[in-house]
Amino acid sequence: MTDFIKKNEIKNNWIVIDAENAIVGRLAAYISKVLRGKNKSTYTPSMDTGDFVVVTNIEKIKFSGKKFKDKKYYRHTGHPGGIKVNTPETLTLIKKKPEEILKLAVKRMLPGGPLAKKQLSKLKMYKGTAHPHESQNPKVVDFVKIHPKNKILIN
Repeated sequence: MTDFIKKNEIKNNWIVIDAENAIVGRLAAYISKVLRGKNKSTYTPSMDTGDFVVVTNIEKIKFSGKKFKDKKYYRHTGHPGGIKVNTPETLTLIKKKPEEILKLAVKRMLPGGPLAKKQLSKLKMYKGTAHPHESQNPKVVDFVKIHPKNKILIN
């Protein structure tokens, strides 16, 4: 018989990840796994058992290949002819919102629904190395050193 975790047994940890030279898709896959709690043995699909994730140096995140200029993010306003297109290049250089790139990638890797919105709210992103979550004693995860393909060498 499978034992499911109860609400009062959930322990949320804090994790800090440095995104400098990390590849967006690989980082988003790792973050979504941690936010859902799939890296723990107490994973329950219907409960929020994930950890808080703090990502620093978000402005130094990289894409592999030509995706920085060629990838497109579509959204629709709801009006006829209201399709809007953004690229990672416009989000970072023109709109000055590099955190939107990682947020969109992680959001699309989470399942839809209210639980995913709650899990996505545990993702905190900051430009530079400073963040206001030092009092939670976060565990530092060196994402780039987990696997050699997590880091981009050129660009």
